[in-house]
Amino acid sequence: MTAAPAFPSRSVLPRSARAGAVVVASVLGLGVALCGPAAYAAPSSGGAAVVTRAGIDPALTAGRGARVDFLEQEAENAATTGSVIAADRTAYTLAAEASGRSAVKLTPGQYVEFTLPKDANAITVRYSLPDAANGGGITAPLDVTVNGKDRRQLSATSQYSWLYNQYPFTNDPKAGLLHPDWWITECGCVPAATTPAPTVATPFRPGHMYDEQRMLLGRTYKAGDKVRIALPAGSKAPWAAIDLLDSQLVAAPHVELKAVNVLALGADPTGHRDSADAIDRAVKLARTLRLPVYLPPGVFQVNRHLVVDDVTVIGAGSWYTVLKGTQQTLSAPAPDGSVHTGVGIYGKDAAQGGSRNVHLSGFAIEGDVRERIDTDQVNGVGGAFSDSSIEGLYIHHTKVGIWLDGPMKNLKITGNQIADQIADGINFHTGVADSVIRDNFLRNTGDDGIALWSEKTADARTVIDHNTVQSPTLANAIAVYGGTDTTVSNNLVADPVREGSGLHAGSRFGAEPFAGYLHFTDNTTVRAGTYELNWNIGLGAIWFEVLDRDIDADIKVTGDHYLDSTYNAIMAVADWGVKDQYKLSNLAFKDVKIDGTGTSVLSARVAGSASFQNVTARNVGAVGINNCGTFHFTPTGSEFSVTDLGGNSGGGTTGDWLASWELPNTITCDDRPPVVAPPAPSKW
Repeated sequence: MTAAPAFPSRSVLPRSARAGAVVVASVLGLGVALCGPAAYAAPSSGGAAVVTRAGIDPALTAGRGARVDFLEQEAENAATTGSVIAADRTAYTLAAEASGRSAVKLTPGQYVEFTLPKDANAITVRYSLPDAANGGGITAPLDVTVNGKDRRQLSATSQYSWLYNQYPFTNDPKAGLLHPDWWITECGCVPAATTPAPTVATPFRPGHMYDEQRMLLGRTYKAGDKVRIALPAGSKAPWAAIDLLDSQLVAAPHVELKAVNVLALGADPTGHRDSADAIDRAVKLARTLRLPVYLPPGVFQVNRHLVVDDVTVIGAGSWYTVLKGTQQTLSAPAPDGSVHTGVGIYGKDAAQGGSRNVHLSGFAIEGDVRERIDTDQVNGVGGAFSDSSIEGLYIHHTKVGIWLDGPMKNLKITGNQIADQIADGINFHTGVADSVIRDNFLRNTGDDGIALWSEKTADARTVIDHNTVQSPTLANAIAVYGGTDTTVSNNLVADPVREGSGLHAGSRFGAEPFAGYLHFTDNTTVRAGTYELNWNIGLGAIWFEVLDRDIDADIKVTGDHYLDSTYNAIMAVADWGVKDQYKLSNLAFKDVKIDGTGTSVLSARVAGSASFQNVTARNVGAVGINNCGTFHFTPTGSEFSVTDLGGNSGGGTTGDWLASWELPNTITCDDRPPVVAPPAPSKW
């Protein structure tokens, strides 16, 4: 079985009702190495601190993304005795999954040293350790010193990293194909239907390589102090890759005096005894007394869901209060298909009316999820919540950080950090209305960072605003699958790795149609656009896909910035099997800035139309509009038409990006244009 010349039809998996499955990612060796050489600083005692946001100058992202209280520093800009990993975006590599697309690799005895840009008493280290030979990870602590003293150990592990193979992936690096009856790019064939059967090297498609750990330093250090991260001599890890350091000044623990303290109901802050029942008792008493529940500093062992309704749960701060559990195997599968349970805060099921008036804030949820089983309910926060809020949580090592199954309404998700998830970061699934996702920071999700999925019932009037999503290893940073009156604004997304991109809207996964409006406003993407494994092409930093039905809502893209796009900045595409049935229309782009594309500004592979006004582009690597339409190449031109509303300017290697000869529907199709690496983005 060979690929069609434009994009092969692919096996389209139903998106799981529990995690959101997207077919697997870019093929090893078919990605592209785009990025300038990584900055390198020789070891010294007086190097300046280099602060970045999404791996670039913060001035280029001003006003966009989550408003956070930490500062990011990339390891490749710090002093080191290790080796800077060459910048690269080829999937299945340490570079591709690194923030800024580079990192520093240490062998035992080597270090990377960061200069604190401001006073700090806490750090987060993003790192990668190798897997064990047979999977399952290893544990190998990293040494942390400040100014050459105050040595501490960071409990680094790869037990939550390293997935392999085809969806839904495996922890076994030696496993053969999970789906030999699927078409794969590596051989351009269906292995089970090919004679002789192709040999697929193992480990096959390694990914999800990084993890992060947080550490309180025990005292406040000053700006200019040196934080050294070292792989100790004699470590059982042959290497460690250090990606970045976040540093911050954490406030003292919050104390809630007028509350039901879980310690009074028997909870154990040492984590030795299970505290789930004690917390349940505290919740019940708090509801009776109309008081909040207080979770004081400590580690509380919780190995199942805590179901809450009509209650406020307040922690001492996510650095101090931790709900931590191990994944538990159920004696028999649950009615929803779960075969495991684990730590999580859940609302009641929407079929039971859901939960209301729930307010969660100021604690961490540390899970124990190491494999992707879409039927499992092992999310950090789940169920249904109306008239509620989720604020200031740190959610780590669960399947999905926050997965909510509606219908439900009036939920605010603000100021949370979600990291190292096996699947999505935040997903509004089925009929979530009048709700806000704002100022959340997400890194290293294993599927969409933030997603709205209007399955069966449309999500409506949702605002996704001022969030940062970095390094989703599969799928998109922010994705909208159907729904009514949606706003995606002021977000910062960077470094999607495979099978998706920065911003996305798609009539996919059985979602209800787009209706009313969909507005993308004042967002910034950085190094977005991945190699789509099944279609064998590069995606846009923002891309629109037609699969299940037409997309003809009022879609306006205004004020977005697309920086250093790996392939094209904008893609409009239909799945090959439906390209003659459905269209994509009413796209309007205005006041957009594009700095650097590996190929075109617009790649059109669908029937439909788009308009452009005041769209400025520079450092464009190919023809401005790569217009293939539906690949019929008729004498009347492409089935996709472009309207120039004026004010469009700039271009690249082939002249003006929006030239008169391209309008309205000139066929300019280059199925897989060569990639021209642009220079690093700069101020306008």
